[in-house]
Amino acid sequence: MGALGPGVRAAQATHVAPSRLTHADESYRLISMTKRLQVLLEDEELAEIQELARRRHQTTAAWVREALRVARDTTAYPETGRKLRAVREAAAHSYPADNVDEMLLEIEHGYGGDIGP
Repeated sequence: MGALGPGVRAAQATHVAPSRLTHADESYRLISMTKRLQVLLEDEELAEIQELARRRHQTTAAWVREALRVARDTTAYPETGRKLRAVREAAAHSYPADNVDEMLLEIEHGYGGDIGP
C-alpha cells in the first residue's frame, strides 16, 4: 500500500473505487460534494489566493471553501425573532378596516386623481 497515494488509500478505506477520484490525492470527502461554483478572478488576485493557500498547505479550493465558510458565519443576518414577535403582536389586535372592495376602489380613484367615489 506504500506506493499508493493518500487519495487512493482514502478511497479504499471508504469503499470508493480509486478510479472515481479526479486525482490520486483527492480527498474522499469531496465525493459527496455535488455543486461546483465558478468564480472569475484577475490573475493577480488568483496568484495571491494561491500563495495564501500554499502557505497554509492547502489547495486553492480548500482555502476558498474555508474563506466562504468564515464569511458566511460572520455575516450578520436580521434577527427573525424580533420580526416574528411584531407580527404576532399585531395579529393579536383588532384593527379597524373598511370593506376591502371599497378601499380598493378608493385607491384606484386616487391613482387617477379623482378623489370622490
